[in-house]
Amino acid sequence: MGKIGGFKEYNRADESNLAVAERVSNYNEFTIPVPKDKLREQGSRCMDCGIPFCHSGCPLGNLIPDFNDMVHQEEWQSALEILQSTNNFPEFTGRLCPAPCEKSCVLGIIKDPVSIENIEKSIVERGFAEGWIKPQPPKTRTGKTVAVIGSGPAGLAAAQQLNRAGHTVTVFERDNAIGGLLRYGIPNFKLEKGIIDRRVAILEAEGITFKTNVNVGVNFSVEELNQFDSIVLCGGATERRSLPTKGIESKGVVQAMDFLTQQTKVLYGESIPDQVKATGKDVIVIGGGDTGSDCIGTSNRHGAKSVTNFEILPKPPVGRSESTPWPFWPLQLKTSSSHEEGCDRNWLINTKEFISNEKGELTGLKTVEVQWKMTPGQRPELIEKEGSEKIWPCDLALLALGFTGPEKTLSEQLGIEIDARNNYKAHNYQTNVPHIFTAGDMRRGQSLIVWAISEGREAAREVDLFLMGSTNLPTKGKGDLPSL
Repeated sequence: MGKIGGFKEYNRADESNLAVAERVSNYNEFTIPVPKDKLREQGSRCMDCGIPFCHSGCPLGNLIPDFNDMVHQEEWQSALEILQSTNNFPEFTGRLCPAPCEKSCVLGIIKDPVSIENIEKSIVERGFAEGWIKPQPPKTRTGKTVAVIGSGPAGLAAAQQLNRAGHTVTVFERDNAIGGLLRYGIPNFKLEKGIIDRRVAILEAEGITFKTNVNVGVNFSVEELNQFDSIVLCGGATERRSLPTKGIESKGVVQAMDFLTQQTKVLYGESIPDQVKATGKDVIVIGGGDTGSDCIGTSNRHGAKSVTNFEILPKPPVGRSESTPWPFWPLQLKTSSSHEEGCDRNWLINTKEFISNEKGELTGLKTVEVQWKMTPGQRPELIEKEGSEKIWPCDLALLALGFTGPEKTLSEQLGIEIDARNNYKAHNYQTNVPHIFTAGDMRRGQSLIVWAISEGREAAREVDLFLMGSTNLPTKGKGDLPSL
């Protein structure tokens, strides 16, 4: 513990943001870093707990008190070494992770928790700025080859770990650039794509081969995978949830991922003649999660006439719910930077109909207020509030409803079993086809980026063990990891 009582002397300090009017004029990241001298203070707020609950809160098992202490002592290079020992891509998690570690921070019981995520981001960005992060190709090769299908965080983590073990790794990505949802599912104002390119360049220099525009099972036959000794499926959970609602086929009802992907591609020079734009429109975003928030921020940057958000669940409490006490992930209201930029948020709203004109163009939404009836031992029942129907003007409805599981093209062609939750079935990341493994959202369902990296790391260890009979790759634990 670098400074005894530091948590009593210093208050939490977070990155600040550029003013709304300035940041919505472009798609750049808009955070303002905490000054370096303040970061040292933030590291000293860590209490070096006898039982660091932040370890269990972090799906990667990051050694949080250790790198906090190094930051307090201004031993930044040591802090980076500790951080990278458990996390392949802290530049991603430091921007995108919801920080379950902070929600389980012991200090959070009585005060604002340690600003772990910001410290993590500051460490890795200092590492890049100082030139400490360099390619580290393996000294020897095993002669074994591995194909990784999917280049999201799970696929990239699995690829880097397997490459470190000396295997020859090829990553296949069906889109035209590496990154998966990091590339086209996350807006630039949360993650500028140069951050991905910077990391991919290091992975390439370490010896990993990347192949884009290769859709395995479509334009690349699964038979061609026979050239590899092992395969790791990291294709994500990309089956989008829709609504069984009248008028869903109206022109102007758009899946959120189509909307977000198009905007990012246009930013990087691609021509999309029929790009979905929110400019001058009454926009309604259905779904209150992170993707819905991303749609709100993008719509504001398009110059929408109005932005409204619907959520079918009740409004969460501002503070922790009694049902999710510390150190559990809390049920509480989350207000993102996109919400702050302008949005009318509504809870307990169900869409009954998408209304269109004679041309099939969306003109409005019919909704009804709802309540949830909770009966012990039974599934919650949705009850409509009589007389609460309302028509909302709407030119563009964005469906941000999450995902129902992975696509089944590969499972069908490779003979992979599906589990009860509609994901690719695996034990210790190994499918029913012995040389084929799976990790990330494809195995566990839609989840957090930090879980994806953890899954990729753990799956790589199991692949190495399968190929070599033993492994020196690190693990945070044995067996299948529980769901969050």
